[in-house]
Amino acid sequence: MSSDADLKKSRVVYYAEDIEALEHVLDRLLDLSRAKRAMLIDVEGHMVSNRGKGADELNVESISALVAGTFAATKETAKLLGEQEFSVLFHQGEKDSIQLTLIDDRLLLGIIFDDSTTIGMVRLYASETAKTVHEVLSRPHDGESDASSALSEDFSKGAEQSLDDLFRQ
Repeated sequence: MSSDADLKKSRVVYYAEDIEALEHVLDRLLDLSRAKRAMLIDVEGHMVSNRGKGADELNVESISALVAGTFAATKETAKLLGEQEFSVLFHQGEKDSIQLTLIDDRLLLGIIFDDSTTIGMVRLYASETAKTVHEVLSRPHDGESDASSALSEDFSKGAEQSLDDLFRQ
């Protein structure tokens, strides 16, 4: 049976202020790089944040699932080649291209861009954005983690006691 600490490590919790900060980070990336769209997708394929032009034209649910699948397949390919993983992927199309960057083994930064910018600009700002996203998600939250730990401990103890009482009968 896993502990609360194990569960917290395996699950990612995004606070409202984190999402707001991440949206600002992505907006800044779009302004600087002149890319069309920036997305943060968890490695399981769930969209965390999605910013930029053409939101109505894209099926972001499908894109996020496919991006996660692409990264999972590429990770296995990297292992076959003796690499731990490939942390950046680039797909070039006739009109649009996409760069995918792994952040902290849990998020993928997807940047969609066209010929109004260059891959060099996108790579430069993607690298800086990845560092900033890491900083946003690493900062503490006004004691909420302590309160949730205390709540989880109290809840776990109470649940264990209730189960013990139930099975003693």
